[in-house]
Amino acid sequence: MFILNSSVMLWFPDKLLVVTVATKETDGYRRFLRTAKHFNYTVKVLGRDQKWKGGDYMSAPGGGQKVRLLKEGLKEMKDDGQIILFIDSYDVVFASGPKELLKKFQQTKHRVVFSSETLIWPDRHLEDKYPHVREGNRFLGSGGFIGYLPNIKELIANWTGDDGDSDQLFFTKVYTDQSKRVRLVPLLIVVLHLFMFPDDVVLKFEDSQVRLRNVLYDTLPVIVHGNGPTKINYLGNYIPNTWTFESGCTVCHEDLRSLTENEYPLVVIGIFIQQPTPFVTVFFERLLKLQHPKNKIKLFIFNKEAHHQRQVRSFLKDYGSLYENVTVIEPEEEMDGAASRNLGLDLCRRDQDCDYFFSLDIEVVLKNKDTLKILIEQNLPIVAPMITRAGRLWSNFWGALSGDGYYARSEDYVDIVQGRRVGVWNVPYVSNVYLVKGSLLRRELKDYELFSSSDPDMAFCHNIRNKGIFMYVTNMHTFGRILSTENYQTGHLHNDLWQIFENPVDWEERYIHENYTRIMKDKLIENPCPDVYWFPVFSTVACNHMIEEMEHYGKWSGGGNADNRITGGYENVPTIDIHMIQINFEKEWQKFLVEYVVPITEKMFPGYYTKAHFELAFVVRYKPDEQPSLRPHHDASTFTVNIALNQVDLDYQGGGCRFLRYDCSIQAPRKGWALLHPGRLTHYHEGLPTTAGVRYIAVSFVDP
Repeated sequence: MFILNSSVMLWFPDKLLVVTVATKETDGYRRFLRTAKHFNYTVKVLGRDQKWKGGDYMSAPGGGQKVRLLKEGLKEMKDDGQIILFIDSYDVVFASGPKELLKKFQQTKHRVVFSSETLIWPDRHLEDKYPHVREGNRFLGSGGFIGYLPNIKELIANWTGDDGDSDQLFFTKVYTDQSKRVRLVPLLIVVLHLFMFPDDVVLKFEDSQVRLRNVLYDTLPVIVHGNGPTKINYLGNYIPNTWTFESGCTVCHEDLRSLTENEYPLVVIGIFIQQPTPFVTVFFERLLKLQHPKNKIKLFIFNKEAHHQRQVRSFLKDYGSLYENVTVIEPEEEMDGAASRNLGLDLCRRDQDCDYFFSLDIEVVLKNKDTLKILIEQNLPIVAPMITRAGRLWSNFWGALSGDGYYARSEDYVDIVQGRRVGVWNVPYVSNVYLVKGSLLRRELKDYELFSSSDPDMAFCHNIRNKGIFMYVTNMHTFGRILSTENYQTGHLHNDLWQIFENPVDWEERYIHENYTRIMKDKLIENPCPDVYWFPVFSTVACNHMIEEMEHYGKWSGGGNADNRITGGYENVPTIDIHMIQINFEKEWQKFLVEYVVPITEKMFPGYYTKAHFELAFVVRYKPDEQPSLRPHHDASTFTVNIALNQVDLDYQGGGCRFLRYDCSIQAPRKGWALLHPGRLTHYHEGLPTTAGVRYIAVSFVDP
């Protein structure tokens, strides 16, 4: 028997040849080659561009084609000092280099070493023939083995099976035949040092390096074999040194696609409206701002909700002609969500000019106008921008899968979502917003039915994983967030006004004055009269929506003293108004006061603290021929908030407020600005006459 001198193994790693079978170039195969190149392994690839006939050996016996190709590939090799590592490639990564691999192989003191598994496959009846081992797994795995060239040749010399036969069963029968095992001297691997399956390892960060540690035996494996893609994809985000705490992502800027003004690709943007959703108008406003030539965009809009037809039609009427093409599926067509997504992908698949399909759910708040450009430049098969839900750990990706294929939280999930780890991450599931290469749809994803009705996103990602295609999510930029659609009511004219609880960030962006956050820093609070403070609080949209909502409700009071809406049924100083409680807006209005008025109140009146309790909050309408003014009075409040909802000289003439004690008037109220003043004792005031047009104000008597 040929004996190789140990020093050759240790000091001449060029004697090691990595052999793998890869009939097609998958994402996993490219990752395998990248990790091999990182550690300077020499790799020989067998079966390139051949048809795979070895069956789906992940779920049924197969893989014989690998043995045939290996036998053919080794036939011409004559160097008895050659060491062969035969390994799968689609779900394998190297964690260390040839010298360490050879050293650990030498330490086994065996001529051939196989990887091992915890379960016997594919013939359980052979279990009793397996020798027992002191540590490690007992059963042979055919996904990786290492040995001397003469021994491996002898090992596979008797292979005469078909391509669809089981390679694992072949090697198992050799190993469980004691006479062959003794003669060939392979060892059922003690996997602690060489091969490792990912369920037993954790990442080890140390001195700007990333290694894998076997937590059962406290060893550092050289090769990690996924035996399926999920966890190996997670580990591949880090090894070998793909991401470290010191350097961050080391490969995120490799193989990027450069976009120039004249080379923008054609993108089909699929917009999916499947439930009543807040801020749809804002969604279309942001779509318009997306930085990509409109003549390089085709729109596919699926709208299942009749409630949103007005917004969709308004957008298309005003801006549809800007785009290369527009396809709309309306509620009347009664198409389900899965069918619409399959149709959207197929529009790109059948269009040879379509370079990308950009799937975008209506509840996505895409704040970054460069999102499409950033994703295209990543040059990945499927990539999603990471979006989150404000104040929660929810995101549009999963870091891991459970054993039954549902959500599981990966070790790094929270760090990625919270931005403590930044990069481009290989993940098993994306949803809501992602970019798909058109060429992928025309090759690997030719099947039309990628989505199914039971759970469209789950089905899509399952099909993608089964094709060996990697999905990525990037958090290298801030892209936006996703809206909550829970409890969204559609019974009002402007239903978004009621979203201050469910989607507070979006509510603020839509309805709070753009200068509100600068009030203190830039000293925007004005003091037009003693203890009267004037500051911006409502956006123009908020003012318009409040007016339109009240006019839509339409039940204005008559302006008389008798008023059964208030305690006691008598109003001393009546106005023509609608109370917030009449439109079921009182809780939202108090939340607004607490969040945006109370901080100003406590700043301007030091030592006074309030929870913004109110008994009366209402919108008043002043018209020359209805109620032009209001006589002098005190308010039934500790302090009063008075917000101008429209603009003097543009919407009406006259108006304003006069404080009699100080003979001080505010005669040109600014739209969206609030007057804050004490209600009782000192600030006796009157509403000045509106001489033309219609004036609206929102009034709150706080702490009566």
